[in-house]
Amino acid sequence: MYRGRLWTMRQYAGFGTAAESNRRYHYLLAQGVSGLSVAFDLPTQMGYDSDHPLAQGEVGRVGVAIDSLADMEELFAGIPLDRVSTSMTINATAIVLLALYIAVARRQGVDPAALSGTIQNDILKEYVARGTYIYPPRASLRIVTDVFAFCDRELPNWNTISISGYHIREAGSTAVQEVAFTFANAIAYVQAAVEAGLDVDRLGPRLSFFFNAHNDFLEEIAKYRAARRLWATIMRDRFGATSARAQQLRFHTQTAGSTLTAQQPDNNIVRVALQALAAVLGGTQSLHCNGRDEALALPTEESAAIALRTQQIIAFESGVPNTVDPVGGAFAVEELTDTIEREARALLETIDRLGGTLAAIESAYIQREIQDAAYRAQQRIDSGEAVVVGVNRHVDLPQGDLPPDGGSRGIETLKIDPLIEARQVERVRQIRASRDQSRWRAALDSVAAAARGRDNLVPPILQAVEAGATVGEISDAMREVFGEHKEIDG
Repeated sequence: MYRGRLWTMRQYAGFGTAAESNRRYHYLLAQGVSGLSVAFDLPTQMGYDSDHPLAQGEVGRVGVAIDSLADMEELFAGIPLDRVSTSMTINATAIVLLALYIAVARRQGVDPAALSGTIQNDILKEYVARGTYIYPPRASLRIVTDVFAFCDRELPNWNTISISGYHIREAGSTAVQEVAFTFANAIAYVQAAVEAGLDVDRLGPRLSFFFNAHNDFLEEIAKYRAARRLWATIMRDRFGATSARAQQLRFHTQTAGSTLTAQQPDNNIVRVALQALAAVLGGTQSLHCNGRDEALALPTEESAAIALRTQQIIAFESGVPNTVDPVGGAFAVEELTDTIEREARALLETIDRLGGTLAAIESAYIQREIQDAAYRAQQRIDSGEAVVVGVNRHVDLPQGDLPPDGGSRGIETLKIDPLIEARQVERVRQIRASRDQSRWRAALDSVAAAARGRDNLVPPILQAVEAGATVGEISDAMREVFGEHKEIDG
């Protein structure tokens, strides 16, 4: 979007132990990434330690296992946090992982005010699209606004939320629904922040967004353009933001994991390149390209490098970054931009009539809309109306002759060491045994007291992680106060 600077090139990565993920981060930095993007395993996302019964079989599988400050220190060993921008894809436990990151910075001698990066911290989309929630929506909103308020005071260069349409699209929404439901969540966050006493002109520049780059090339370009225009209008007209920076839509983009195929996986390189180009033409500020093998496993180093080179070729060889909004004025793109903005606005008006975002989530309206769209999309693939090359057309082998790995012949996939879980379980137990028990207990009690009252939760959580409390223990302290959310039957 800017001629004077390129987008931040990130590669989403994290698997196994902190030490293994740290090695991958150093590799990616050496290959030219300009920002790290951390993937956490499901137990970490759900607020369970690695030795919890519900964590069994999931430790280190879809991301890195982080139980304690010791893990977080190892994750960023040798990486100067005052010189590297870090994005953390974490939601229900975002407040805990942010505290861990701040604590690591302090141990490196880095002033937290110098930290730059983003924490996803977008819990509302978990209720409608992804499922890694812990607490009921209203308690979760309180946690989000506590992060806003703390960072407003202490972390001036930190993006306090990345409001995600990506997972809404991955769950099966249309492009219009992705924009509308993302902004419905964003409206709820800004409204909660305003009610908590935060200044919208100070808050606005700290908000970031996270969109999907899907297959329909022109529609995706138009989607980003429509979203930028619509968000500026919402911030100006609905919330009274007067600062131009508070009205800006700054967003990260990731290519669409749901479009990757296990069959003919090299085709995914082409899909990702087209999706990434659409994101750049649409004005993204940050980009991640998926690996060709991600329909089969977490990406290998080779696949991650190809994905990064895809960004670098667009940046340095295509000439596209030399012009702001290169497709502006093209009839098809302008027409699509107007249509997406109009239809997204109509959906937002429907949500307002239902009583707002929380009411629309609690009644399962948004969930049903996404499910219906996903069903229609799958019907089109099943019927052959929507072509997926290598799956329902131009298939190399008859279906019965596909190799047992789903068509991945010739592709080496990343293997996770099965002993990782046992090592991580032992590690967290050693940490519990070695800490100052009285200091740990007092710190956890302070977290629970803040949850019951109105004090900001970040300072006591920061004290707790520095006292050796684990992610699961801190999450449990808040579970006892807030309770747990039960899935709504859509």
